Amino acid sequence: MTQTAVTPSTTTPSTTLPGLRSLYLIRVAFSLVWVALVVATSASLVSPDKPTVIAAVLLVVYPLWDVVATVLDGRMAGTGSRDRVATINMALGLAAAAGMITAVFSTIGTTLLVFGIWALLSGAIQLVVAIRRRRTVGAQWPMVISGGLSVLAGASFAAMSSSETSGLSTLAGYSAFGAFWFLVSAITLSIRARRETR
Repeated sequence: MTQTAVTPSTTTPSTTLPGLRSLYLIRVAFSLVWVALVVATSASLVSPDKPTVIAAVLLVVYPLWDVVATVLDGRMAGTGSRDRVATINMALGLAAAAGMITAVFSTIGTTLLVFGIWALLSGAIQLVVAIRRRRTVGAQWPMVISGGLSVLAGASFAAMSSSETSGLSTLAGYSAFGAFWFLVSAITLSIRARRETR
């Protein structure tokens, strides 16, 4: 549920909003497809189980997609490689993917722990980005909520990773909520863009 680039003060909202709105809609679509695949292939997997090949691929792809989205976000917001927060988030996503590759050879519980730590840290970064973007882009309250929820969800996943009854399907809910908040943010940015053109 993360977003990672920060719009500099020299970039006007009118040029930034359409790009960010499009990216948010792409993220909604990706998350919904990911949720559908997790529910269809991994709903019965619980903490002591070993991930299936499909589940393993899905778990590794999720943080990698966030890295790709961070790069796109930076280009659309006009920050590119100048943003340290984006660089940190990309490094975090790559580390999470590497950690996930190791974790998927263990148990669902281990993967929940790795995913939880990543969700917590990336949610914290999203909060920082949303707060910084309020002045230059505006309409960031959905991303503030999303970032806060990601922090809480990440802590929850890490805490439940040792439970015998914790399942991989809980991650589907995380991604679904992320899709919802990106959709709300896209709508909010559309409203902001219309106001800017008036």
